[in-house]
Amino acid sequence: MSLPHPTHATRETSRVALVTCDLFPDLWDDDFPLRDELRARNLVVDAVSWDDPAADWDTYDLTVLRSPWDYVPRRADFLTWAQSVPRLLNPVDILRWNTDKVYLRDLEAAGVPITPTTYVRPGETWTPPTDGEWVVKPTISAGSQDTGRYALPSQAALATAHVDRLTAAGRTAMIQPYLKAVDTDGETALLYFPDATGRLSFSHAVRKGPMLTGPDEGRIDPGSEQITVRTPSPAELTTAEQVLAAIPSSPAALLYARVDLIPGPDGLPMLLELELTEPSLFLRTAAGAAARLADAIQNRLP
Repeated sequence: MSLPHPTHATRETSRVALVTCDLFPDLWDDDFPLRDELRARNLVVDAVSWDDPAADWDTYDLTVLRSPWDYVPRRADFLTWAQSVPRLLNPVDILRWNTDKVYLRDLEAAGVPITPTTYVRPGETWTPPTDGEWVVKPTISAGSQDTGRYALPSQAALATAHVDRLTAAGRTAMIQPYLKAVDTDGETALLYFPDATGRLSFSHAVRKGPMLTGPDEGRIDPGSEQITVRTPSPAELTTAEQVLAAIPSSPAALLYARVDLIPGPDGLPMLLELELTEPSLFLRTAAGAAARLADAIQNRLP
């Protein structure tokens, strides 16, 4: 059920940019409901690529990051751009922290249960474990790009080559155990938008089915996710609130947050990722989700 529309009248000239990239110049289709909901409220809404040299960001009352998924090899440029954009959501300090998955160290230090993670920086070497299944990926990535799943010891050489390829390119690799629960329970993605008071509040949740079937294939395919509506457990809601409380910035600054959890070996929720930059929000999956996010955007308009 959506929140009531803000009591103040939105100016017909209010303008919102939904930020995308050249891969999806008209937005990723999951954002169509948000675009249409905002336009139904007499806002001017444009889909604009983040690196469009002709874009005039000063003309927008709000600029909302949605699908700028080609920024990964140009993260420094992306953050420089974000620093220059007025009224950007989520804000640049959050983007700087959240676009490198070493942020998991900060959350772990704050007591958040995370998936065990080993980091291998450029110039370092990695000795693969002797058994089990493991995920290798870069700490800066989007859409499961450059991510692979390896069964050891049979695929140890492939896993090592993957790590070496990342570090040789100046990237930090991260290695995590492949948690079997993803094949049965799947991941639970919990979505949070600000309520009428500005506090991040639970909006909806989905189940994400398994995506990784083998070694890295070097591609982005957000449409391959198997998504269904899910009701989170009390333990998942508690863990998600713990994650949000550990963000090193005021949660009031955020327009959205996505907390991806999976059962650990003991069955308790563990954090896979905290998505604060450009996450899919599954607006087509959950009834009322686009209206709730549109309410939050309207409440941020000057």
